[in-house]
Amino acid sequence: MARPVAHLANLDLNLLVALRELLRERSVTRAAERLGVTQPATSASLSRLRRHFGDELLVRDKGCYQLTALAEQLAEQVEVVCTATERLFAASTLFDPATSEREFTLVMADYTIGVMGEALSQLIHRSSPRARLHIRLVRESLSTEYSDAIRFIDGMVAPPTHGFALPNTRSVELFQDRWVCLVSAHNPVLDAGPLQLADLARLPWVAPYYRAQPNPSAAPIMRQLTLLDIQPHIAVRVESYLAVPHFVAGTNRIALMQERLAARLADRMDLRVMECPGEPEPIIEALWWHRQYEEDTAHAWLRRLVVEAARKL
Repeated sequence: MARPVAHLANLDLNLLVALRELLRERSVTRAAERLGVTQPATSASLSRLRRHFGDELLVRDKGCYQLTALAEQLAEQVEVVCTATERLFAASTLFDPATSEREFTLVMADYTIGVMGEALSQLIHRSSPRARLHIRLVRESLSTEYSDAIRFIDGMVAPPTHGFALPNTRSVELFQDRWVCLVSAHNPVLDAGPLQLADLARLPWVAPYYRAQPNPSAAPIMRQLTLLDIQPHIAVRVESYLAVPHFVAGTNRIALMQERLAARLADRMDLRVMECPGEPEPIIEALWWHRQYEEDTAHAWLRRLVVEAARKL
């Protein structure tokens, strides 16, 4: 039987904050400290939350608390809802970067962080030293995951190829990149001249966000491998772009990587960047945001800084 819809007027919204801290800390004691209340008060909040959801949420296992399956789902949602609520009540027609303590939430891949994160951090710090940043890492299914949730974040950096062009979103292009191949400086393939498609089919691969047929991931690597028309031998799968070079270094493995990131990492890890055979698609990274923030003064300020950081590349 479906649960009845819970109306805001009948809810104690203080429980939202308690739920967030309990799921973050997985400890009644630590959650109480972060909330600034007593441990019995936090225990009472947990009891009310358990009754509401009909679930234990936190279960003791080997001396510590673990999240239930429902709690794992709620952990992501409560972060989004609390951030959106805080932003709602912080809204103002006046925005002074020098004094604002507003928190801005951006979603991006670790690739984007590696390429422009430092420049963006410094720009924001110089312009608004008291503002806070919440950087969330994208997952492979970002277009599906954020099709609704983009209303509750300030923006997301993602390529248009993810199909993220939704009716209520706005975007601006940030920068372009291209796919290259990354190999160890001691890989024998370097002695054979330019890479051939036969080399890509023969060598073992390090692949980020790779998932085999019949349920391939939506990650860009999958589309590029399809375009190259090869059946790669995947030796290492990773859930991170920044992890890729670590599993290529000192081996005969190969990987596709964004050139801007590969160029930053190759020398320090004794790697070599090679031209990719075939015709891989260009990479276009854009900033996406919900149209409801179009006239938000603080949001417009953030967008300008993200664009400025990208132009520094």
